[in-house]
Amino acid sequence: MIPGAAAKPALTEILRAGVKGGLTGAVIIWIYEALIWVGAQHLMPLAGIPRNATGLVFGKDFQESIGIWAYFLGTAIHFFFAIAWGVLFAAIWPYFRRRGYEATFVALFYAIFAWIVMHVAIMIASSNHPDYSNPAVIIGGFMSHFCFTVPLALIVKRMLAPRPVL
Repeated sequence: MIPGAAAKPALTEILRAGVKGGLTGAVIIWIYEALIWVGAQHLMPLAGIPRNATGLVFGKDFQESIGIWAYFLGTAIHFFFAIAWGVLFAAIWPYFRRRGYEATFVALFYAIFAWIVMHVAIMIASSNHPDYSNPAVIIGGFMSHFCFTVPLALIVKRMLAPRPVL
């Protein structure tokens, strides 16, 4: 146990840290996607990023059928799940902090876990997805999720740090 790390954060602190970390990670992963998926790999147009989640969850036909609403729905899906993953990380972080783990170390494994869970769910929900058995897709997915979880972890670590009692 780490000295001074025994204090358990209140639920409101966990929620606040998770939401803030999740939103930050959500923006940073979109920056990564713009730079890598759009700029370097030319996998989609820049405008395709917000609507991508709609196609992954509901299929390409549905995405096309709702027109501009795919952008709003995709954005809502993206930020909803980013916040949910952020709150989950904030809830488990005190356990790892008390045992002396560094937040960024935990974030690397959390990214892999999150990518696997989300993409198994996508495979169940829709047939419209990349080949998740392709090593390039897996590595690219892990990299993008590292860009989500590392900033998330650093924000949660800072916001849930024990404060000295005055």
